Amino acid sequence: MSAVLKVAGLTKAYGRFRALDGVAFEMLKSDVLAVIGPNGAGKSTCFNLIGGQLRPDAGTIHLEGRDITGLAPSRICRFGLGRTFQIPASFGSFSVLENVQLAMIAAAGEMHRLWTRANRLHRDAVLALLERVGMADQAARPCGLLAYGDLKRVELAIALAQSPRLLLMDEPTAGMAPAERADFMESCIKLALQGGSAVLFTEHDMDVVFRHAGRVLVLDRGQVIAEGSPAEVADNDKVREVYLGQDFTQLGRT
Repeated sequence: MSAVLKVAGLTKAYGRFRALDGVAFEMLKSDVLAVIGPNGAGKSTCFNLIGGQLRPDAGTIHLEGRDITGLAPSRICRFGLGRTFQIPASFGSFSVLENVQLAMIAAAGEMHRLWTRANRLHRDAVLALLERVGMADQAARPCGLLAYGDLKRVELAIALAQSPRLLLMDEPTAGMAPAERADFMESCIKLALQGGSAVLFTEHDMDVVFRHAGRVLVLDRGQVIAEGSPAEVADNDKVREVYLGQDFTQLGRT
């Protein structure tokens, strides 16, 4: 089976500081991979290189066999990457429906049709997607009036509206109450996999990581120090030394 995402030798430096140093990994269809590590490990840099917000100094990134290294974020999205951010972004004065509708219009390459009653384009498909993320009852509400957790659901719908082959999520449960996190993450992964997307995410909540990831990649000082199942990573002496601590040995077994 060919890789959905293939990262090889990915390197990014700021002066003498190497934020990322030769990182390499692959993802297959339906993979759910979490990237973890201490602050400054290179997680955000890695995600921003994959998403096109940064250009690498060395290395390559392939999405479904296509070289996307250094391409603009808009082009990478068109080639099959959907992304959510730690701080959700939407047009506050637009309704929930309009925000997701705009994403679906852009994904279909129909921005030139905006003068032709854009509010009718893909309306049924957007409403169906909002139903799936639990936001159909707030479709007409301006995003600027939503609670934080609901904004996260809208951002997820925006990302899924692009029919991505890879869903990239940066701290998906950040800012959410602990009681919300498990259900939200379960919904994210379920909807992504149902739509044929692999999932790559970074998260500081280790309960979320070890409960929902199929594999875990651990970065430290810009390098991969471990990769494997949650149980294998939780049992890794190096990972416990630099990040998890000794109390996490059993976490990957839950």
